[in-house]
Amino acid sequence: MSPSLVRLRERPGGLAAGLVGGALAAGLGLGASAVLVMVVWISSPYPDSGPHGALHVAATLWLLAHGAELVRTDTLSGVPAPIGVTPLLLVALPAWLLYRAGRDAADGGDASGPVSARTAWAGAVVGYLTVGAAAAVYASGGEPRPSWPSVALWPPLLAMTAVGVGVRASLGRPLGPLPLPSLLLSLRRTSGGPPAPSAAPSAAGSRLPVAARAAAAGVAALVGGGAVLVAVSLMWHGGPARQSFLQLTESWSGRCAVLLLALALVPNAAVWGAAYALGPGFALGAGHAVSPFLSDPGRRLPPFPLLAAVPDAGPGTPLNWAAGAVPLVAGVVVAWFTVGATGATGGRSAASAASRRAAAWSCRRIAETLALAALLCGSALAVLVALAGGPLGVAALSDFGPVWWWTGSAAAGWIAGVGLPTGLALRAWRLRGPGRGRRVYGLPTHLRSGAGTGARTGTGKGTGIRTGPGTGTGPVGSGRLGRRRPGKRPPGHGDSGCGDS
Repeated sequence: MSPSLVRLRERPGGLAAGLVGGALAAGLGLGASAVLVMVVWISSPYPDSGPHGALHVAATLWLLAHGAELVRTDTLSGVPAPIGVTPLLLVALPAWLLYRAGRDAADGGDASGPVSARTAWAGAVVGYLTVGAAAAVYASGGEPRPSWPSVALWPPLLAMTAVGVGVRASLGRPLGPLPLPSLLLSLRRTSGGPPAPSAAPSAAGSRLPVAARAAAAGVAALVGGGAVLVAVSLMWHGGPARQSFLQLTESWSGRCAVLLLALALVPNAAVWGAAYALGPGFALGAGHAVSPFLSDPGRRLPPFPLLAAVPDAGPGTPLNWAAGAVPLVAGVVVAWFTVGATGATGGRSAASAASRRAAAWSCRRIAETLALAALLCGSALAVLVALAGGPLGVAALSDFGPVWWWTGSAAAGWIAGVGLPTGLALRAWRLRGPGRGRRVYGLPTHLRSGAGTGARTGTGKGTGIRTGPGTGTGPVGSGRLGRRRPGKRPPGHGDSGCGDS
């Protein structure tokens, strides 16, 4: 049987396995959400709904974990109140389940073997979104209910991205970009067409993986620095944070629920801290903003432990301005990851210096890669900010969290402004020569001992580097030792500047 017929015969099995894997991942996520909500509902001393209402809340919580916005219609004013703040810790479970579904679908079973990337990706995404659509329809009959525009945007985006990463990991390339070229190549092969000709990787193609890894490191540095700022502020405001926790509820089940909610919102607080360090800050209601330069949190904030970490009202102080060290560190991290992946490494000998210069990227190429990394870092942080903030109601509660486009632009500017000079300085430092001692006729000090006696007296053949027969009577026999042609440089002392390499 021809290979084309074998692929056509095995394609339905691989698609079915992907569909089942995606549906199973969605079912596991819904089940985990239902167990959590049911435990809180059973332990609550004053439940205000039956099991049917608790299952509706579980479905809406599962959709909220995908970034979907919820809407409350049973308000006192009768105006629907949106809930757009997604607890980022809840996103980890569906993202991991989708990643495993894509990886398992691409691996295939022992009998059928691995399937094509396109089939595995499409099967897992369609299976997951089918169950997600059913859950959204079920959740629309309760309170709060999902907002359909956000349901149509965020869950499919998360499913396609996480499954794509899982499919790529199954192909043995877990850290590169998403498998769009692999999917297109698989589509070309399964359709019976000739395989695409192989080509050498282009400069743009080699820049993208380096920029993506550097941008991921920059986002991690920014969010990690934001988490440090939140932790320090919580310790500074420890008394008000403890008082707000005890003030919310008196039952142990209620305090456990508040603690779980606070833990789920810790990544949101870290993203808000990163926005604060970048300069734009975040909003705590309409007309109330908090930044390192001015803090105006308002006087009617609800009691919540994480909100107790908000800086006090008033103009910024040098202690607040010290948060600017976070984007500085992030810019250095991006520059370090970029230059470290461009071949500018090695030992300190002349041979290793020459090999470093031959393999290292030029200044222009490194600058372009750093600019791309800054753009990717800003875009990724803008997505996180869009998920970490949002409305919690109407009027004064319509604006909570950082502004996504402002924070993303600030992150890109910080990374580019700090990363570009730092990256070029790192390149020059790593490509420096083995030693720069005092020179005699252009040679460094540590090469003078190799000149031999003939070079000094002119009575014999010199044993040093580039010596001549030595027939002269002067202090330097043939006059060739130590001399170099105009424009030439001795070995091991090449240019560490911005040449085209």
